[in-house]
Amino acid sequence: MGELAAEKHVKYIVSVEKKKDSFEAVVMEHLRLNGAYWGVTTLDLLGKLHAVDVNEVVSWILSCQHESGGFGGNIGHDPHVLFTLSAVQVLALFDKLDVLDVEKVSNYVAGLQNEDGSFSGDEWGEVDTRFSYIAICCLSLLRRLEKVNVENAVKYIVSCKNLDGGFGSTPGGESHAGQIFCCVGALAITGSLHHVDRDLLGWWLCERQVKSGGLNGRPEKLPDVCYSWWVLSSLTMIDRVHWINKEKLVKYILDCQDTENGGISDRPDDAVDVYHTYFGVAGLSLLEYPGLKAIDPAYALPVDVVNRIFLRR
Repeated sequence: MGELAAEKHVKYIVSVEKKKDSFEAVVMEHLRLNGAYWGVTTLDLLGKLHAVDVNEVVSWILSCQHESGGFGGNIGHDPHVLFTLSAVQVLALFDKLDVLDVEKVSNYVAGLQNEDGSFSGDEWGEVDTRFSYIAICCLSLLRRLEKVNVENAVKYIVSCKNLDGGFGSTPGGESHAGQIFCCVGALAITGSLHHVDRDLLGWWLCERQVKSGGLNGRPEKLPDVCYSWWVLSSLTMIDRVHWINKEKLVKYILDCQDTENGGISDRPDDAVDVYHTYFGVAGLSLLEYPGLKAIDPAYALPVDVVNRIFLRR
């Protein structure tokens, strides 16, 4: 088995940030704030957060904020709860949450809750359990969870639970590993994991491991490095991570590395990107790979960052 090419991955992430005219930068222009979260969190897990200019990143993030209090994916883009969470997460990594008008940001997020407890992603009203997780995670990091009806939020998430133990994007939606992470993460943050059938869901999640050692998101799909996070974090939160073959998963993730130029891809020998680099490294962190900081499975931030927020007072 190979080793994690940590230094190469650091160089890759820093280089992506600097190549603003590259194809990758152009196609990610509308979600650059997400890219910043993926890249900066990876650097922190690798112990190299100092590789970026903190003041420059913080200044750019604040320039992505809309008058509503929410953040867009880039300067001049419409606000959305997804980008707002990424902004909060990156500022938390830098210990710079104090630059925010917390009331304004939390009011924007809380204002997206609907009467049935669900959350819309933005003013246009799309509803998805992803947004439930994002809103709950964001408000919790800002210590403003009391601004929403948590009981109704939990009821809505539970209404999206399926007979196989998994969760969908809306009531009756197909179980999917990404949605399961969102629902289990939101339930974990709100202290509501008793709503999860741990054995039934654990069985569905551990069946996502295929012969190569990688994980897929749904039955009969190809494995993808990103599910090293979505599946593994969910298994960790319900204490069933020992139901998969950890060694084979580690090998699969390492096999997806570009050991020459850095970065991690979805599958071996595919093109690398920041998204899969982050989720590959985050998965290895959950697997307790040597040399990586520990990551919190619910907040998707290094444990020391989460502790700094909640143990400060």
